[in-house]
Amino acid sequence: MSWLLNLYETYESNLDRVGEIEKTYNDREFTLLPVSHTTQNAHIEVTITEDGEFHSAEVIDKSEASTLIPSTEKSASRAGAVISPYPLHDKLNYVAGDFREYGGKIKGEEPFATYIQELQNWAESPYAHPKVKSIYQYLSKRNLIQDLVSNKILCVDEDNRLIEKWDKKYESLYPEKPAIFGVLAGEQDSAFVRFNVYSPEAVLIKVWKDSEMYDSFIRYYREHLGDEDICYVTGKMLPSTDKHANKIRNAADKAKLISANDTSGFTFRGRFNNSKDAASISYEVSQKAHNALKWLINRQGKTIDQRVFLVWGNDALDIPDPTEDSFSLDPDLTPAVVIKSNTNQAIANEFAKALAGYKNKLSSKSADAFKSEVNIMVLDSATTGRMAVLYYRNLNKELYLDKLIKWHSTCAWLHKYRKNEEGFTSFYGAPSTKDIAFAAYGPRASDKIVKGLMERMLPCVIDDRAIPRDIISSAFHRASNPVSMEKWEWEKSLSITCALINRQEEYPLALDTDNNNRDYLFGRLLAVADVLERRALGADEKRSTNAIRYMNSFSRHPERTWNTIQQSLQPYQARMGAKGIYLSKIIDEIASKFEIEDFNNKPLSGKYLLGFYSQRHELYQTKDKNQDVTEASDNEER
Repeated sequence: MSWLLNLYETYESNLDRVGEIEKTYNDREFTLLPVSHTTQNAHIEVTITEDGEFHSAEVIDKSEASTLIPSTEKSASRAGAVISPYPLHDKLNYVAGDFREYGGKIKGEEPFATYIQELQNWAESPYAHPKVKSIYQYLSKRNLIQDLVSNKILCVDEDNRLIEKWDKKYESLYPEKPAIFGVLAGEQDSAFVRFNVYSPEAVLIKVWKDSEMYDSFIRYYREHLGDEDICYVTGKMLPSTDKHANKIRNAADKAKLISANDTSGFTFRGRFNNSKDAASISYEVSQKAHNALKWLINRQGKTIDQRVFLVWGNDALDIPDPTEDSFSLDPDLTPAVVIKSNTNQAIANEFAKALAGYKNKLSSKSADAFKSEVNIMVLDSATTGRMAVLYYRNLNKELYLDKLIKWHSTCAWLHKYRKNEEGFTSFYGAPSTKDIAFAAYGPRASDKIVKGLMERMLPCVIDDRAIPRDIISSAFHRASNPVSMEKWEWEKSLSITCALINRQEEYPLALDTDNNNRDYLFGRLLAVADVLERRALGADEKRSTNAIRYMNSFSRHPERTWNTIQQSLQPYQARMGAKGIYLSKIIDEIASKFEIEDFNNKPLSGKYLLGFYSQRHELYQTKDKNQDVTEASDNEER
């Protein structure tokens, strides 16, 4: 129940945002829903005068279709032929009293009768808002479809029956395809209608955006809640519910986190008489917790193949995401300062500075109020009706940020695949878990594989666990096979793989000339061979060097493959002349560090990639003019 309690507390600490319209990155609107409210995509907007007369109507553009509507327990979870009307806005067969007269198909009881009775109860209650009374007054006349047909919103055939689906045979009646068929996926009788109220004397707030309307229904519906029971989340006696919210990830999501609607068969296995014996949750807590979760997912959740990755703070919502890379924490973090320091402690200090802003946002509320905590949650559904919490952790914020600092300073390497306003830029730190998935399985890896790896990587970041060996192995084999991918993809895979290996080995990015590890030395040899041939070929030549072409074979049979690579280097050494002496001397220097018994064909470990990257990075950092000075000096000595 801890995740429900934390979501409930998040709602309580953000009451000032209830009903406030926000937008996602793609301009889709969302809000922190009031209690007893949900969202629906409306197709038709009908405007009523304050006197309860029809004013106008229009087909709603899909970009403006999302509508905040009042909802009861039954209507929020209605399915099939069960008649459970929404209290105000609803589908045409519920809100139109003349639905049957226009050929509407109704099986059994007429939905309008139930709808209008419940609307009347609200309109005549002491909590009724004037807008509710106006809408009820109009709908009780039972001529909604007639008005919509007269205003060319709905379409009828020669027999005055609603057209089911658009067909060219109706072009004689409607020269242009009616707008309603551009927003509906089904028949006209499935159209969802929302209502608004117009006043010639004042500009009224839209009904679905009016906070007074929210409060009106909340106070009215509170009187109709069920019996009180102990709430397992708060420990208080409150009206309970066994019907919980859906539409958690999006408006079409039918999966529920809490459900116990099967009262036949072996649901309870003889342990309980009813679902409340297993767990009882109050209506208010369920509403607020689920509404907070929907809001957070829209606001800052990351969804991959319907799996949601979410991190938030009870008191400060914006928390560094454990699945993101170091560049996302602070794009201005200067890698040069970190690289020169050459120690994990100094690197950790740099990231601690980057996260200092988050630490300063620790709650200023009293200790008796909401705790300064971070919540990490992963959600997914196996079926269309059931959703599960796959991963949940609740941590002290200071501890969480310390874990992030350690991750970004230990799983760190120099990367050059991120972009800023000026183009590609370098950053030093940890890669994102999504990029790790692409490094291990390729950019065409399915969303199912990516989301699985991201979930497996969370404990590595948050709990400081070892990275799974199969992930490192997959990344290692891809990075050792550069000819199987484009250059940019290989460079990205190589730096990410080095970061993964570095977390285990804790090698510095700066070249360690005192490291005599066999695999590290072999990697250095391969790097020098690559740079030597690349400089001999020149910048205009785009083909791969022999060192890159033989890299996969080199990782499995280093001694044998090095013999082939060194023989292929001889013409390039001759072509470079004096300029190649500097690099040839480095090859000799590295080779002299080998123990005789270590220069063999035993397959290389990931350390060779670290040696390869560090040596190549060191050579690329050296300026040509400095090389020329060194080479000239060598010639004089000889």
